[in-house]
Amino acid sequence: MSHDVYSAFILLLLVLDPFGTLPVFVSVMKSVPPARRIVVAMREALVAFGVLLAFMLGGSAFLRLMRLSERSLEVAGGVILLLISIRILFSSGQQLFDESAGATHPGKEPFVFPIAIPLLAGPSAMATVLLLSSRQPELLMQWVGALMAAVGVCALVL
Repeated sequence: MSHDVYSAFILLLLVLDPFGTLPVFVSVMKSVPPARRIVVAMREALVAFGVLLAFMLGGSAFLRLMRLSERSLEVAGGVILLLISIRILFSSGQQLFDESAGATHPGKEPFVFPIAIPLLAGPSAMATVLLLSSRQPELLMQWVGALMAAVGVCALVL
C-alpha cells in the first residue's frame, strides 16, 4: 500500500491519538504546577518524536539484525493491541497505569513514562513509522515531515 505525505500524516495522527492521550495526560499532570505543564508537554512530545524518528531511521536494520520480517511485526502488533483491548474491556482503568510510578506524588512530574512512551510513542506508532519507512524508503523525508507534523499536533493538543 503506497502512501503520500497527507495520508501518512492522517495515519500517524490516528495512531498517536492525541485526544485519547488527553485524559491520562490531565490525570498525570494534576500534581505538576500549572506553569510547568506546557514545558512538560513539549518535552514529552519531543521525546516521543525522537523515539519514533529513531524507529523510522533504524527500525529496518533492527528487524534485519533480529531476523524478523515486516509481516511478523504486523502480526505481533495486532496481538499486542488485542491484549490491550481485552485488558481495557475486562479490568478497571486504574490498573492500566500504576499511580505509584512517581507522577502523581506532589512536586513530581512525569519524565518519558507514561506520556511520551507508551501513550504517544507506543508499540503501534513504532510499528507504523517502521513500516512506512521500510516500504517506501525513497520517501523518507516526507515521512519525517508527516511525523513532525503529527507530533506537533499532539503537542498542541496536550
